[in-house]
Formats: sequence, C-alpha cells, structure tokens
Amino acid sequence: MFDRPKIGEKAVLVHVDIGTRPDPDERAEFEELALSAGARPVATVMGSRRSPDPRLYIGRGKAEEVKSTVAGEGAELVIFNHPLSPSQERNLEREFECRVVDRTGLILDIFAQRARSFEGKLQVELAQLRHLSTRLVRGWTHLERQKGGIGLRGPGETQLETDRRLLNNRISQIRCRLEKVESQRGQGRRSRSKAEVPTVSLVGYTNAGKSTLFNRLTDSDVFAADQLFATLDPTLRRVELPGRGSLVLADTVGFISQLPHELVSAFKSTLQETAEASLLLHVVDAASPQRAVCVAEVNDVLQQIGADELPQIEVYNKIDLMEGAGPNLERGEDGLPRRVWLSARDGTGVELLLQALEEYFHQAHVRKQLRLGPADGRMRARLFELGKVIMEQATDDGGWELEVELSRRVFEQLSRQEATLEQRLIA
Repeated sequence: MFDRPKIGEKAVLVHVDIGTRPDPDERAEFEELALSAGARPVATVMGSRRSPDPRLYIGRGKAEEVKSTVAGEGAELVIFNHPLSPSQERNLEREFECRVVDRTGLILDIFAQRARSFEGKLQVELAQLRHLSTRLVRGWTHLERQKGGIGLRGPGETQLETDRRLLNNRISQIRCRLEKVESQRGQGRRSRSKAEVPTVSLVGYTNAGKSTLFNRLTDSDVFAADQLFATLDPTLRRVELPGRGSLVLADTVGFISQLPHELVSAFKSTLQETAEASLLLHVVDAASPQRAVCVAEVNDVLQQIGADELPQIEVYNKIDLMEGAGPNLERGEDGLPRRVWLSARDGTGVELLLQALEEYFHQAHVRKQLRLGPADGRMRARLFELGKVIMEQATDDGGWELEVELSRRVFEQLSRQEATLEQRLIA
C-alpha cells in the first residue's frame, strides 16, 4: 500500500524559496534527508517565488525545467522540500511521468525505516495511513468515474469508498493498540511519581547528539549515528546522582523544522514522556551555524505537545568541533544552572551536567516541618500524595508533626490551595 523508494533510487530534488531569501543550510538539510531515506540525488532544481502555484506549486516554467532534468538524468523520483496538496502531487506526477514525494512523505519514509519496536512501527503506520487517506485516488486513476451508459460504468468510485473504509478500520485498530501502550506508559510514570523518582527527558533537533549523550550518562549502547532520526523508539534508563539519589533519563525522537502534524499526533504516547517530565535537557548542536533556528523549532514542537512551560537546561553539545571552546556551566539570575557546554562524544564537560542536575533537583525541592491538628487529615493526606514524608509523630491532641520534602513548585501550588498551610509551618 505504501510506495516507498527503493534504496539508491535516482532522485531529483526540488527546493523553492517562497517569499524568503535563499538558505544554504536549509537546502543542505533537505539533501541530508533525501540521503537518509536511501535516495541517490542526481540533480537539484532551485528557485524562488512570492507564493506557491495552486496547480503545480512551482509554476509552469520551473516544472518544465524539472521535467527535462528528470528525463536527462533518468531519475525515477522527484522529491520536494515542501508539503504538497494531493492535487498538486497528482498534477506533478502527470507532468513528470514519475513518482513525486513531498517533504511530509519523505520524513514518513525515514521514520518507517528507522522504527524498530512494536509501538514505533504502529505509530509510523498510523501517520502513514493518515497521510495516505488524502491521496487514495492516485492509485485508482485507471478506474476513475467513466462516462455514463450501460457497459461503461467503471468500479472506480466503489473501489475508492472500499479503500477508505478499510483504511479507517485499520486506523481505528492502531489507535486502540496505541491506547493500551499509552496506558502502560502511564502506569510506569505513576509508579515513578509515587517513588519520588524524577524523569528527565532529552529533547532537541535531530542529530544534535541526544543518543550519544544518553549513552555517556547511562553507560548504555543505544544506537547513535551521525544521521537524521537515528532514534525513534524512546529508551528510559536510571541515572544515579551523587548525593541526590537517582533519576530516570529518557531518550526521545529528534525534532525537525516543518515536522509533519501526522507524526506529532501519531507519536503522542511517545512524546508524553516529554510532556510529563520533571525537567527537559534541551540538547543543541553548538557547532551548527543554525543553532538559534534549531532551538526555536524545538520550542515550537514543545508548545504543540504542551511541554513549553516545563523547566529546561540547555546542553550545548559538540564543543569538540568548535575552535577554542571549552566545557562551561552557566547559571541564571536565580543561581540555578541554565546552560552547559560539553562534548558527549569524548566526555568533556559531562561532569558539569551531572553537577547541574544535582544542583537543580536539590534547589528545586524544599523541606518543611509542619504541625497539623486533628481536623487536618485531608491536608496530611495531600502531603503524603504530593511529597515525601521524612518523619511523622503523633501529638497529644490527636494531631501530627511532620517533616516533608516536596518540589518547590508543588509547595507553592499547595500553599495557594490550602489557605492555612503557612500557619501550620514550624519556625
């Protein structure tokens, strides 16, 4: 059902700047995406327009140029660095007489090749089916609505309806399976919450070095490579912090500009590990000239999944590729760590990151002593639920004296909800 390119397939790349100045880094990323999918670029056609052409996206003149390039190079595929509408894709295929794949289809294909776990494969298939559902007509052009009359009525319309029904049935099945996986992940998160084990999620632009850093911190052997989307399936490992207990570190899928909405939606259960983390380690390729743009793109995706307000520590990786750069720990106005410069590949500066994590979780928690009366049972139950009770002792009047530890954010929220909490504190 999915027409994925064969490895080494000759491809013509098309990149058009719409209302913007030419960006060499964006074009280089596009070529790297094509190579990651297994295509063999034989030519690149570039141009600029004020706005996309409604029918062909690139306009008649540029379409003729692409068509002649395809014929001259013997290409089997044309890849656009832009999302195309279903009608534009069909019109371009008729024009070039070969398959056309847009940026969304290209990224989906890479994800399909990289997925290894059962959950990852389901998520990719769901995204592919959603993308394919708008392009079903392409496979049945030989059965399209024919002229009326006895003996001239084709089965095209019926076949399309059947395909859509089968497609929707499969989408429903995948959603049910992913809901079960999401429920299992939710149980794991609740268990870690009860055990007071914080979760730290690695986020960042694709190929920023998240998996290499993950392996360095956890002594794991998660697949890491200098390629886009080397990691799709999330991996969780425990990391011991000296003097602060342990935390759970999550390695997640990398983000990219114009990340297809189908993928963001399909990977909801995976990205939930990020959305419910205690802290985000935002890994940045410090050697990239476009690092500011990459940071903005990642924050945009974090906003889409509801994780934009979570606390972050920026990790500027790959300082080994920068001349004169060294490991460094930068702090914010509140004294908390804000940015760490390191190299995950050779381990330089990793000890500063561990120090930053230890400081953050130490300062992000408060320890309070409270005296509760006999009528404060509900408040006592909430303290047990939201924090860690270090000591509890019954008082003569039927109340309790407690020493609790909980996150500063939770304590401030609880103080707003329980008006008498401040009065219960023991000086």
